[in-house]
Amino acid sequence: MSRSPFQGVVTVVRFNWHFYLFALMGVIVLLTVALICSGWISLLSWLAALGVLLTTVMSLVATYLAYDGSRLYRLDWLAPHLPEQGAGANIHAGFDETTALLRACYPGIVWGVYDFYDPKKHTEVSIQRARKAQPPEAGTIAHATDCFPADDDSLDVILLTLAAHEIRDHRERVDYFRDLRRSLKPGGLIVVTEHLRDLQNLIAYNLGAFHFHTAGVWLKTFREAGLTVTGTSRTAPLITTFVLTDHEDDS
Repeated sequence: MSRSPFQGVVTVVRFNWHFYLFALMGVIVLLTVALICSGWISLLSWLAALGVLLTTVMSLVATYLAYDGSRLYRLDWLAPHLPEQGAGANIHAGFDETTALLRACYPGIVWGVYDFYDPKKHTEVSIQRARKAQPPEAGTIAHATDCFPADDDSLDVILLTLAAHEIRDHRERVDYFRDLRRSLKPGGLIVVTEHLRDLQNLIAYNLGAFHFHTAGVWLKTFREAGLTVTGTSRTAPLITTFVLTDHEDDS
């Protein structure tokens, strides 16, 4: 399994094209004002157009570095956290880019695929476009965040890659992770990979970074769900991975 060299950038633009269209229209309007007017109005318009253009290009470069120019989708960074054999859950929020890669890279694990997408809660147009372009594979288990459909003590590893941030409500997020914890076998792990709302992502994505949660929010979520962070790493530029275990197993 392999990805095309710019697949991440193309995917982001494809499903969020309205943002880039607005940016382009904004640049055109600002440049028009700059050419028509004079003095400080022209100068400010030139500067604003340059600012919009630079932030747009910067976000695309950041996306390339995070998704296409990194190890993220090679998934080799998962090897220390996965058993050679066992049961795994790959959870997504409506758009699954990793299950086929996981099955190719880690064939000894039986991967179940779970989708917590709820059109009433997850109303972003980008997710809707993604689901139309790539519907969930056959056998994907759709579920609500208040009921993870796996038996107690049944999973060796649970992966959430660029998905869990879609659960916006703190209480809902804590309850969901508590339910995931219930399904872990003794010694099992939950691996959460996310952008953070930190300085680097703010520089890269500007206001878009406010869609991400801060590290403090994640740590509070895990703690209240009864999970212990056993490791944190920068999986790729702008992307952080948390490795979690049941607090009782760690005590």
